[in-house]
Amino acid sequence: MNRITRHSGNRGHAFLSTVVLLAVTTSSVAAADRGAGPLGETVRTRLTSASSRIGPLFGTSGGLEGGHFCTASVVHSRHRDLIVTAAHCLGGGPLWFAPGYRDGRAPYGVWKVTRTYVGDAWSDDQDENSDVAFATLAPVDGARIEDVVGANRFAAGRRTGATPLTVTGYPSSRETPISCVNRPTASSPRQQRIECPGFTSGTSGSPWVNGFGELVGVLGGHEQGGDTPGVSYSVVLGNEAAALYRTASGA
Repeated sequence: MNRITRHSGNRGHAFLSTVVLLAVTTSSVAAADRGAGPLGETVRTRLTSASSRIGPLFGTSGGLEGGHFCTASVVHSRHRDLIVTAAHCLGGGPLWFAPGYRDGRAPYGVWKVTRTYVGDAWSDDQDENSDVAFATLAPVDGARIEDVVGANRFAAGRRTGATPLTVTGYPSSRETPISCVNRPTASSPRQQRIECPGFTSGTSGSPWVNGFGELVGVLGGHEQGGDTPGVSYSVVLGNEAAALYRTASGA
């Protein structure tokens, strides 16, 4: 199992997110949550049905102590128990997921990761073009995660830049999530990039979701998501990611 990477380096310049967030307005928050303009502006994320399925990962034994280090989100699966994140976020220790987490509270519970799925290219060589992963969650009080918070649809094969996307993540320096809407561009045949300020350490694994509720990217890939907080990357979700999803989801 791979060592957890906490996305340090230049993405850890937390002061940039603070500067950006000083300019937030109520209207811009609402626009970002709907997935439509203003483009390229990072805002505080409101707690909505869409954002409630996104949360940070913790490495502690069932609690929220010790801080969060990556972001994950729920995607639809046959058994209604699946999350997606970046492969470099997964390590050998116990992992817990807290959807909708804010200010030390987990309004939808804390969910234990039971099994992780990464591609062979990542396991063998940590290939940046394979930096996407899935994990299943144990039920809480008999309920499955998707029945509690819903799920986005995993969508491989979408054309890069076809529509604006909403990126939502949890910087390690913050106890609330941030979101940004912009249109991604191709960085290489297997990598896409998006310009959104303030996505610092902890935002690896953040979902890229279009206006149809389809997850079409996961923050990671090139430079494990990027060396600057203003530009983030994702692998292009193609055949390899689709095959991994089918295995993880039991499809």
